[in-house]
Amino acid sequence: MSKTLTLGFFTVLFVSAAVQAETAQPQDATSVQVESLYQTPTQTEKLKRDAHEWGISGEDYTRYEALMKGRRGIQSPGLDPLTALGIEARTDAERRQYAEKWVRQEYQRTEKELAFQREVDAAWRRLYGSILPVNLGQTVNMSQKADGRLALFVRLEECASCDAKLITILAKKQPVDIYVLGTNGNDDRLRDWAKQKKIPVERVKRREITLNHDAGLSLKYGLTTAPTVLQQATDGHWRAVAD
Repeated sequence: MSKTLTLGFFTVLFVSAAVQAETAQPQDATSVQVESLYQTPTQTEKLKRDAHEWGISGEDYTRYEALMKGRRGIQSPGLDPLTALGIEARTDAERRQYAEKWVRQEYQRTEKELAFQREVDAAWRRLYGSILPVNLGQTVNMSQKADGRLALFVRLEECASCDAKLITILAKKQPVDIYVLGTNGNDDRLRDWAKQKKIPVERVKRREITLNHDAGLSLKYGLTTAPTVLQQATDGHWRAVAD
């Protein structure tokens, strides 16, 4: 009788525990589902917006995020979705697809920027036509230039070799971006220097020549002497031009 009661007691305990476990599981799942109900729409909407911005599917954008959390993100931080997905493409067809999307978007971006630059040039001529234009604000990053132009770095004062190099380059009628060290960001000093050196105003207005403050760019590229002439190669890298 004692054994029977004991067995019955443990049987009740086992059945009770099983019922509790079964009951608890749906409650946990329901809790997760309810929580997801409030979180998922916002996350899904953001995913759709981000994917639409780059012209790709939500699945592609999710893969991009996963790639950037891994080795690719460490090796190449800040990559845009099309570039990252193109580099890490799983097939040739996929790589071609991302490349075409990237080219289309870059074409549209460039067209917008050129259209705005034309308006800026027109506004300058309209408002300050008698003043020699200089590149306003921060110096343009040289890596953004892709037309094989020359970049000439010269000192503002007491540099006979800078003057000689400038004369040589101007005589060749070659497009050049001139970066002047020692202006301290003062546009008037830069304009006065350009007038003293007889920089052709019309060529400046046509953007064949641009006048820029060095603003530390020479240090960024490891240039320790002036004058220095750089030219962009077809691979996009800037290299010193021999005399």
